[in-house]
Amino acid sequence: MGDLISSIAWVKRGVSARHPLKQPLNDTDIERIKEIAHIELEDARTELGRANAAAQSMGQRDEDGDDIGGDDEDDSAWVDEEDEPMDEDTTRELAAPRRNGDISKYNLDTYDEEGDGPASTLGPFTNINGLQFYRDNDDDPYITLKEDDDELEREENEVLPMDNILVTAIVEQNVPQLHFFVYDEATEYLGPHHDLLLSSMPLCLEWLDYPISSTTSSNGDAMDTGGDAASSQSQFGNYIAIGTLDPEIEVFSIDHLETVYPDAVLGNPKATAAHVPEPAGTGKKKRKKTKHRAASEKHHVDAVLTLSWNRTVRQMLASGSADRTVKLWDLSRDQKEGAFRSFDKLHKDKVQAVQWNLAEPAVLLSGSYDRTVRVFDSRAPNASVGAVVGADVEAIRWDPWDNHGFYVSLENGMVVNFDARTLPSDLDQPSPACFTIAAHDGAACALDVNPHIRGCIATAGTDKMVKIWNVQEDKVGGKRQVSLVAGRDLGLGEVFSAVWSPDDPLTLAAAGSKAKLQIWDVGTNFGARKVFGARLAEAGRALKEKKSGGVISVADDEEDDRGSDDDEDE
Repeated sequence: MGDLISSIAWVKRGVSARHPLKQPLNDTDIERIKEIAHIELEDARTELGRANAAAQSMGQRDEDGDDIGGDDEDDSAWVDEEDEPMDEDTTRELAAPRRNGDISKYNLDTYDEEGDGPASTLGPFTNINGLQFYRDNDDDPYITLKEDDDELEREENEVLPMDNILVTAIVEQNVPQLHFFVYDEATEYLGPHHDLLLSSMPLCLEWLDYPISSTTSSNGDAMDTGGDAASSQSQFGNYIAIGTLDPEIEVFSIDHLETVYPDAVLGNPKATAAHVPEPAGTGKKKRKKTKHRAASEKHHVDAVLTLSWNRTVRQMLASGSADRTVKLWDLSRDQKEGAFRSFDKLHKDKVQAVQWNLAEPAVLLSGSYDRTVRVFDSRAPNASVGAVVGADVEAIRWDPWDNHGFYVSLENGMVVNFDARTLPSDLDQPSPACFTIAAHDGAACALDVNPHIRGCIATAGTDKMVKIWNVQEDKVGGKRQVSLVAGRDLGLGEVFSAVWSPDDPLTLAAAGSKAKLQIWDVGTNFGARKVFGARLAEAGRALKEKKSGGVISVADDEEDDRGSDDDEDE
């Protein structure tokens, strides 16, 4: 598995704590770690037992048909050979005559070795009486410039109110991690902040501000929000939810450094143990296949492919999984109770994408590998409507400017727009699309609708291109006109994620198969300024002059000065 970034999440300005804190381990965390270690050990024992059983069923034979370990020779036939002593070189014992110019009499080889005399202990300070030194510079009264490592680290980790945080789900050298970056739009600085090791490959990310009860009760009082920018700890938080190849959803606080254990785990690791393969056969020529686990109403039993946080009913989190189910999680409840609600009859294959409707907080949109999309009320899922699309669903997005419209990007590179009011409840009936865009030559992996500019959408795919589209209604005929505004290869390889900034109208973050993060300031493109400039002015926003040329890369560790004139832009 090569290096890649699978997902990106933005954090709005003024939300993050100004001085993130290191989270110490408490007794609860230690017990959790012990419990996880016990589960891992049991899984290893199970896998070892299956391997031994498979070996016995195959007759313990090697590829030539010979029995392994079938040699009946007696151990007594083997004799350990004793090492013979080596001949010692005695020639050095004879004193060689000294030649002219021989300096061996000065013993220069042992010149630096300490002697036993009193003069050797004093060294060059023989004439100084009462010499005194301090092991710690803080105790020395003559050193007035004290070094404070904690203060330096505090300054390095500081997140200013005008900073965005970018979170990337990355696999680097086969190590799954979360990387956190700081982005300052004013100085066009993008630099690393901290990282977090994960137990499994991350597939999707979702930011949320609902305070997790386990952290607000224990660590909420110590959080430093840096002034009036952030809200009270009892009502708001700063968390990132992660879906991985494991069936569990992990939730971490972004305002904590060096976190060992997630603040919340949605699922049941004891019941799933999904990383232990269960082979379908034991023959040597047969390939091991993972059998489908029986679905559960309380937790996922396969990889979590998508997450969506409800911004109106803030304690609700929706998830879609490879186990073909959509689940709702109530973050205000004890997570030992499991999922709040489960929907297992919506799709017949992996659920690739889910998203809440911004205007109707009870309505969910879902897309699947069964080539269907569904719109349903989470309170009455049996009354759903949907559409059949021409390929596997890659991404879905509600249109924030149209309460009933949504976009679907597909594996064949097409992007389709639907109106939920025109969709049938029976998928055998025709489901006409409002319009279709031939966006990419390969799979259209990424899709996002600009929340600041009406009719501005971004797509990206495996053809390595990131494209900006303009969707505008014809005032005469009422039909929508779609045109390509800009397209660019950002040097990211196959692009898996592209997300608009929550604060800046034409700032887009993208990443892909080369495990690189790039920020594209679309406003530097002349065509984008021409098309979207008037709409920005109507919204009271203005494009700022940028010196970067459009693309901002991650700064090196040596170039972390935000005021530097050296650009990393291409």
